[in-house]
Amino acid sequence: MGSGQWHVEKRSTLRNESFLKEYGPVSETGSLSIVVLGASGDLAKKKTFPALFNLFHQGFLNPEEVHIFGYARSKISDQDLRDKIRGYLVDEKNASEKAEALSKFLQLIKYVSGPYDSEDGFKRLDKAISEHEISKKTSEGSSRRLFYLALPPSVYPPVCKMIKAWCTNKSDLGGWTRIVVEKPFGKDLESAEQLSSQIGALFEEPQIYRIDHYLGKELVQNMLVLRFANRFFLPLWNRDNIANVQIVFREDFGTEGRGGYFDEYGIIRDIIQNHLLQVLCLVAMEKPISLKPEHIRDEKVKVLQSVIPIKDEEVVLGQYEGYRDDPTVPNDSNTPTFATTILRIDNERWEGVPFILKAGKAMSSRKADIRIQFKDVPGDIFKCQKQGRNEFVIRLQPSEAMYMKLTVKQPGLEMQTVQSELDLSYKQRYQDVSIPEAYERLILDTIKGDQQHFVRRDELKAAWEIFTPLLHRIEKGEVKSIPYKAGSRGPAEADQLLEKAGYLQTHGYIWIPPTL
Repeated sequence: MGSGQWHVEKRSTLRNESFLKEYGPVSETGSLSIVVLGASGDLAKKKTFPALFNLFHQGFLNPEEVHIFGYARSKISDQDLRDKIRGYLVDEKNASEKAEALSKFLQLIKYVSGPYDSEDGFKRLDKAISEHEISKKTSEGSSRRLFYLALPPSVYPPVCKMIKAWCTNKSDLGGWTRIVVEKPFGKDLESAEQLSSQIGALFEEPQIYRIDHYLGKELVQNMLVLRFANRFFLPLWNRDNIANVQIVFREDFGTEGRGGYFDEYGIIRDIIQNHLLQVLCLVAMEKPISLKPEHIRDEKVKVLQSVIPIKDEEVVLGQYEGYRDDPTVPNDSNTPTFATTILRIDNERWEGVPFILKAGKAMSSRKADIRIQFKDVPGDIFKCQKQGRNEFVIRLQPSEAMYMKLTVKQPGLEMQTVQSELDLSYKQRYQDVSIPEAYERLILDTIKGDQQHFVRRDELKAAWEIFTPLLHRIEKGEVKSIPYKAGSRGPAEADQLLEKAGYLQTHGYIWIPPTL
């Protein structure tokens, strides 16, 4: 190079799935085998198999190409598994119209029994998959194998080791092997990094799909379109106009017999560190240079890396009264079932704007929404500031909607103002459109090889770096959970924290979803 000569270096010929997707993928014509590990568990029965059936019913899974395999330790037959999941696949009201599709779908399911760390079990699984591939006349190496781990994270490493050793494609002729892993992905930074290293040693990052079902929700997927396809939002979406941002998740029921499991994790690990933080990224990120998955995920990582350490005085924890009555919960448990925490993003767009993440169980209502509160109008000539600020609210669940809360003249002869809204309620506006479940979208994305709505390894690490110090202080008893009544708004201290952060509640205005 120093003599002015060009140096030509041969590039690696190893195939990269993301690169091929971007610059011209190999045509995917081989058979598709979807393997649900933990097939007899609750997650598989209630979420994974119903999502697969809905994709099949809508024509996204071709019966001439696809076969579905269940794998678990339970010693049951193919028919036993079909009977176990049948009741979760269709509602009674539409059972007759879906009867034929249901029958065809169930015939695609085969069950293989075996331990999660046994060579013999996974050899039997590979044999069953290979027989399906041969029956579809798929050439070796062109088949597609998708492994959905509906399992506890503790068994991810041995299961991935067995898949890698016995069940992956044997050559590279346009086929692929992909794995889907569920949260919780670790309990803190150290355990998450250990898990990532163990799986990363076996599979490349483009093969790993860390699923967060919130990223499959309709209104969450709409976030980038709202922000970057509408001109009037562009100049408003910053610290000059926005006073605060709230991202809220509420459930109106408690742990419901899952107290022992929940007590190991708590509301921060269960909801805030993953679901709500992912939503925060979409609200706060800069415009990506394209819609390619890596460009979007790059911007999300930048947001997470800009979050400054959480201060204890900007955290309120709660635990609903009666939580410790569950015999599986320790009598001295400090595990929060409620948390409000303020995150602050240290960058040019968001400096000084509090992002309030709030989640709780046994609350007064069930909902999840994003609430963007704008600053006061300077020069209040109508003397109406006490009525409330402008807000843009995105209701994620239930009753999907988005509405802009604004001040208008009250109809009549006098010049009086009142709070009202511009409303887009999905059930009213899109009456003939069925909104798909999050798991349907995400499984379909996995089959397509689109990682946009999945969590990348560096993204996961950055998320844990934000919350691990706080979680360790909670475990040491340095931050205490405050008791609150089941069916309430949570601890009063949480409302005081919101007020301190600059949130102004609107009194006298309630958004009512419009009726058809």
